[in-house]
Amino acid sequence: MPVRSAGLLLFRRPASGLEFLLAHPGGPFWARRDAGSWSVPKGEFEPGEEAEAAALREVTEETGFPAPAEPLLDLGEAVQPSRKVVRVFAAEGDADPALLRSNLVEIAWPPRSGRRLAVPEIDRVAWFVPDEARSRILPGQATFIDRLAGALGDTV
Repeated sequence: MPVRSAGLLLFRRPASGLEFLLAHPGGPFWARRDAGSWSVPKGEFEPGEEAEAAALREVTEETGFPAPAEPLLDLGEAVQPSRKVVRVFAAEGDADPALLRSNLVEIAWPPRSGRRLAVPEIDRVAWFVPDEARSRILPGQATFIDRLAGALGDTV
């Protein structure tokens, strides 16, 4: 059975147009990576757990932002290059990137060294217009930008 993750793509519509909130992963591996490395805040969920509940939990754990009020817009699933299945929901809301408070995760660093390092799961979040969001997000998640923009009647 494939690994499954659920996430939440926040969006807002300021006067300048549609924007998406994306998260940059923390840790030394991602520190100097930008284009193609941002993500929807997401995390794994267990069989029997509702994907929507997991998405709401994960956005709060990874960002410290309160979960938005339901109902959420279901953007469906996408199989990632790693074969992980990601299901994403969307909600309109606003969040100040300066207020990011991510949880910490332990990683082996350097890889296979046996040493453990605690890093923030997300080191920053930012709002992006659709074209920039598509260039920043992991390629396997770009479909969620397109799906949400289409659902909102915007073109990417």
